Amino acid sequence: MDRVKDLASKKAAVVFTKSSCCMCHSIKALFYDLGASPAIHEVDHDADMEWALQRLGCNPTIPVVFVGGKYIGSTRDVISLHVDGSLKQKLIEARAIWF
Repeated sequence: MDRVKDLASKKAAVVFTKSSCCMCHSIKALFYDLGASPAIHEVDHDADMEWALQRLGCNPTIPVVFVGGKYIGSTRDVISLHVDGSLKQKLIEARAIWF
């Protein structure tokens, strides 16, 4: 879990993904479209990392998104924040994007 927290705090936006996950691709594309360049950590071959994400309460475990070092959720949560306009504001506050 410490490794997840450490990685999540190193950049303004961090996404834990799997290369075969279509929803992960969609979340990454959304961040890029908003002008953010998140740190991407693929957990395809890292069962310990996926287990640590699960222990942190991340459900589903992939994709997992952190903004400003804080867990904001998975696909459903990120899309909800985007639809209500607060995702962009969170990215601005975390200095993942500038306007």
